[in-house]
Amino acid sequence: MRPLCHFRISAAPASMVALFQARLDPRLATTDAERSARETTLLTEIEEQLKSVASLDEDRILRRFTNLVQATIRTNLWQIGQDGHPRPVISFKFEARKIEDLPAPRPLYEIFVYSPRVEGIHLRFGKVARGGLRWSDRPQDFRTEILGLVKAQQVKNAVIVPVGAKGGFVPKRLPPPSNRDAWIAEGTETYRIFIRSLLELTDNLDGDTIVPPDDTVRHDGDDPYLVVAADKGTATFSDIANAISAEKGHWLGDAFASGGSQGYDHKKMGITARGAWEAVKRHFRELGTDIQTVPFTTAGVGDMSGDVFGNGMLLSPVTRLVAAFDHRDIFIDPLPDPAISHAERLRMFNLPRSSWQDYDKSLISQGGGVFSRSLKAIPLALEVRALLDLDRPQATPFEVMTAILKARVDLLWFGGIGTYIRASGESDDHVGDRANDPIRIAGADVRARVIGEGANLGLTQRGRVEAAQKGIKLNTDAIDNSAGVNTSDVEVNLKIALARPERDGRLSQNDRNSLLAAMTDEVGTLVLRNNYLQTLALSLAERKGLAETGFLTRLMRSFEQRGLLDRAVEFLPDDVAIAERTRRGQPFTRPELAVLLAYAKLTLYDDLLATSVPDDPYLSRELSQYFPHEVRDKFPDSVEHHRLRREVISTNLANAVINRGGPACVARLIDETDADVSTIAKAFVAVDECYGLKRLNEAIDALDNKIDGQLQLGLYASVQDLLHSRMVWCVRNVDFSAGLDAVISRFGPSIREIAAGLDNALPQDMQAGRSKRRQDLSDGGVPLELAGELADLNALVSAPDIVTVAARTNRAIGDTATTFFAAETNFRLDRIVAAARSVPANDYFERLAIDRALDQVAAAERRLVADMLATGQSGQQAAENWLAAHPEATRIRRSVEEIAASGLTLAKLTVAANLLGDLVKG
Repeated sequence: MRPLCHFRISAAPASMVALFQARLDPRLATTDAERSARETTLLTEIEEQLKSVASLDEDRILRRFTNLVQATIRTNLWQIGQDGHPRPVISFKFEARKIEDLPAPRPLYEIFVYSPRVEGIHLRFGKVARGGLRWSDRPQDFRTEILGLVKAQQVKNAVIVPVGAKGGFVPKRLPPPSNRDAWIAEGTETYRIFIRSLLELTDNLDGDTIVPPDDTVRHDGDDPYLVVAADKGTATFSDIANAISAEKGHWLGDAFASGGSQGYDHKKMGITARGAWEAVKRHFRELGTDIQTVPFTTAGVGDMSGDVFGNGMLLSPVTRLVAAFDHRDIFIDPLPDPAISHAERLRMFNLPRSSWQDYDKSLISQGGGVFSRSLKAIPLALEVRALLDLDRPQATPFEVMTAILKARVDLLWFGGIGTYIRASGESDDHVGDRANDPIRIAGADVRARVIGEGANLGLTQRGRVEAAQKGIKLNTDAIDNSAGVNTSDVEVNLKIALARPERDGRLSQNDRNSLLAAMTDEVGTLVLRNNYLQTLALSLAERKGLAETGFLTRLMRSFEQRGLLDRAVEFLPDDVAIAERTRRGQPFTRPELAVLLAYAKLTLYDDLLATSVPDDPYLSRELSQYFPHEVRDKFPDSVEHHRLRREVISTNLANAVINRGGPACVARLIDETDADVSTIAKAFVAVDECYGLKRLNEAIDALDNKIDGQLQLGLYASVQDLLHSRMVWCVRNVDFSAGLDAVISRFGPSIREIAAGLDNALPQDMQAGRSKRRQDLSDGGVPLELAGELADLNALVSAPDIVTVAARTNRAIGDTATTFFAAETNFRLDRIVAAARSVPANDYFERLAIDRALDQVAAAERRLVADMLATGQSGQQAAENWLAAHPEATRIRRSVEEIAASGLTLAKLTVAANLLGDLVKG
């Protein structure tokens, strides 16, 4: 192909250069309107000139260049350095979603850095975004590498304030690797160039005033939030980045790059491994095993010098590590003693730069050993053959490692770099990890009970789905190892908060550093809580099985309609595949639910930020829950006036709603009620606070390994059912215009009063059902007080209705409650509602029809109780008086009783709702 300058129609490229200048040259003394008009004129000229281009390829190339110019929103091309000369590095900032045919997923912004010495890119999915910068060794396709990483980072960041970001740079003049010092020095200097180039296109802050870069035209508005983190090749570079931040006076200071010398050391905290261990413990807990006390077998990838593998293999004193490998050696211990092997692993973890060769061979059980991967063959003792199902005297290292991946163990733990499991239908080329092609297995070949993906991309997503469909318990890497990025986020936001007392002299830098160190344990606790809750959300979603398929399908479609999700990119099933799975009785797998959970959180976060919800004074509690108590207690103003106040509140609220309500919660309520996100979020907070659901859930949390894991999930599910139904009720019946505090003050005390009076308010048959539920829970190991609270939930579903009727009729809460429950008993409404929860719904619309019918029943019941209270009596006497005055109600009551006793269906529920509606039409 001829160079661009040789195109027959040379006017078009010249006009493109003029377009670039018109958009971005700061020397043009012109208004925004004049600049825009000039652009429009030039675009018209270019379009006219392109009509004369005969070659389709040339036309396409020229249009792509034009599109790229239009998508460019900043450049440093006209910036002058401190030496008075133009900068030696050229940087462009693009609005990536305006670039045509860009591979998905498309970030919000992309910065491209170019010089003879280094090239780099930085991809961000939002204005408040963070992620690591990688020293890439893929000069030909490093954007493809970074795009794959940022896709995973975006999902992983669902649990934290910023959305996903990722960067990478390629040094272009590296000396030979044999000259190690010079090689490191050049790579480090190119990292500095890359960091400076990113900051040259970034706004700064002076107090609350935005300070744009000099000599730069901005087409993207204010954009001061740029933070980075360590990644492959830059693990020790955070102090370097923070020094550049200080040099340039960047407002974030040493919050610019987390994990530096005055930050949180992830390996020392063991936080990434501890987060993944929360996931592993949940899997086993739900299988009926407490892996902190009951010995279990483990195989894995990594060594004890590694952060995730090393820390992970020290988290339970009863871990029996039977086999592992890294890039150097293979470790096999067929029958380890848990205590002895744990002590030896701890010694190796504390040994600088240890390898499996440092393991005390005298402590390895019969037949085991440490074998170099460079051996031609590894001898297999009888014990090893039994462990790995290799019936031969020797095997190659590749064969042994493949057998380790297929081993019949309780846990397969990934802590090293590489992708080791793919789907049966995927080729190794699709995986993109050639080094492990010889040993990789299919998801269907996994024989471990549980997989812990502490490292990134231990499995492909399709491999995860295949393993899950076989019954293996696993999540995704983004779920399992999110604690590291979460810790970095807390560090950054703590430093932003503490910058205020630093500026006004209340806190010296040394004292700030001491305070950060003192909060390490609490930061770890706050982070691990997210791992605990997020994996619980997945378990509850998984528990719903096929009943949730319709709602999840609707969720995906809604994301697609908004341009937020590409199912193919995320390896989610299309409608045809869903129909086929449903026919076979296969629900969404846990790894797929993990992706949808993340998208639900990210979408809700964005939607909340666009509303006034984060500004509701009641939600300042979300700030308190995010920060350690020492910061809240000593510097409350720093928390209250945090630069990212709205973002922190929106993130915490989005996590709470989706963790407690499930991935499809918001989408389902929008379909059911046609409400907006703002109202739904407020309904969540109102129900959570009025019913004390956070405290109730925490009481269930305390039952870990004390009751059956499936029973515990059932308890959570009962709370979730109440949450969902009362959120619907609030959306339809509550006015939030006066703020959350007014709503919670109105309903909360009354609901507590109703709960305290149930012993006297409930009729005999309802008391009997309540007592049986309490006894059943107590027999299952639930403490009696908690069992009583959970048994009360069935009755307390009606509490908001009781409060509403009491207000309308000006009657006491107690009188209204006894009348309400009497009406339920007389018309068997409690049985109708209870039976409706188990009515099978063949699709999403039938489930909506059931919910709609229940809403009609509740509305009729409110009117019925109000009529009964108008008799001047309360309780059963009011019900009897009303029935005596309405003889026509006897027929309807008999019909409703028959429906309640005959096995409820959607059709019968609809009839019952209509009958009750007729009963109180007047």
